[in-house]
Amino acid sequence: MTQQRAELIEDTERALLALDPLKRRLLDALRVPGSASSLAKAFGLPRQQLGYHLRALEQAGLVRLVQERPRRGFTERVLVAVAGEFVLDPALLGTDRSVETQDKHAAAHLVQVASGIVREVTRMRSAAEAAGQRLLTFTIEADVAFKRPQDFDDFSAGLAQAVAALVKRYAPGSKRRGYHLVIGAHPAAAGKNKKTIH
Repeated sequence: MTQQRAELIEDTERALLALDPLKRRLLDALRVPGSASSLAKAFGLPRQQLGYHLRALEQAGLVRLVQERPRRGFTERVLVAVAGEFVLDPALLGTDRSVETQDKHAAAHLVQVASGIVREVTRMRSAAEAAGQRLLTFTIEADVAFKRPQDFDDFSAGLAQAVAALVKRYAPGSKRRGYHLVIGAHPAAAGKNKKTIH
């Protein structure tokens, strides 16, 4: 019983638990149901020690109980992770909300927008998966290069004009499903795989 959905972690306490190295390994292992006893063998740690960590994860709502069964001298509690993956809300890192009034070319603005995408897409994906649906999205990636600063300005202006013309054909309406389009660019990282749009 693998949990496929993504869980957005929005508070610091749960984030710290999920980021703890041992608890991260436990969450990964508990994509399928397991107990302190079964995990003790795989982890090479005492059952009691793993039980302590599992109780902390359960209290934080990161794992849930699926079965209790009697064993010699104790009750074995079988747990499973509440999600197939956990995504930290970028707001936990203290994104500066004041960038909303800054230049659209500011790196801080791009980071804030990207953070919002992580947060909103994770929430919508989780809701869609809970409803047995697929969240329809698309991603376009490409690499470009500029010789002069003016080339950068010319490209961004041309792209804005092209998008504006296309958006007119697909303007939001009452009988249409709305989408939020974001286009951003940042310097390519060294060794980054090249992507070309054909």
